[in-house]
Amino acid sequence: MQQQPLNNKVKYKTPAIFSQIIFASRWLQLPIYLGLIVVQGIYAYKFMKSLWELISNLQELDSSAIMLSVLNLIDVVMIANLLVMVIVGGYEIFVSKLHTEGHPDEPEWLSHVNASVLKVKLSMSIISISSIHMLQTFVNAANMPESTMKWQLLLHLGFLVSAIAMAYTDKILYSTSHKNH
Repeated sequence: MQQQPLNNKVKYKTPAIFSQIIFASRWLQLPIYLGLIVVQGIYAYKFMKSLWELISNLQELDSSAIMLSVLNLIDVVMIANLLVMVIVGGYEIFVSKLHTEGHPDEPEWLSHVNASVLKVKLSMSIISISSIHMLQTFVNAANMPESTMKWQLLLHLGFLVSAIAMAYTDKILYSTSHKNH
């Protein structure tokens, strides 16, 4: 009896149903994006409530309190912008096309969004939000423990280093992929 060589590879084909299930599984992210839309509504409510409090108490507030209130409003706006990037960009990249080409309200950044671009934009948004928090802390420094300010600064520096590392990694990967093609 003759033995077959061990290097004969048997080709297995994944059944089409498994491929279809795996491909369709991206739709499991839809409830997550819908949940983030609800969170965006919560932030819109928080913004309006904070704005109303600022307007209502304007006569009693000093300039530092007004600045802290304005920074709080800016913080809410930046988080809402971050949510929009995650919802719209993530859905477009990972779930399904939005078919917004030519729509008058299409955001400029959406026309060239991919995972790398979204990652860098998200990093920059997080750094901006962290900057607002740091500014709030330093405006209110008299009421803050020094250790809190140090930890916020270290965390902010960590965000900066991470964003630079991600951007640099993307640059290397992008230039390498173009050299190979």
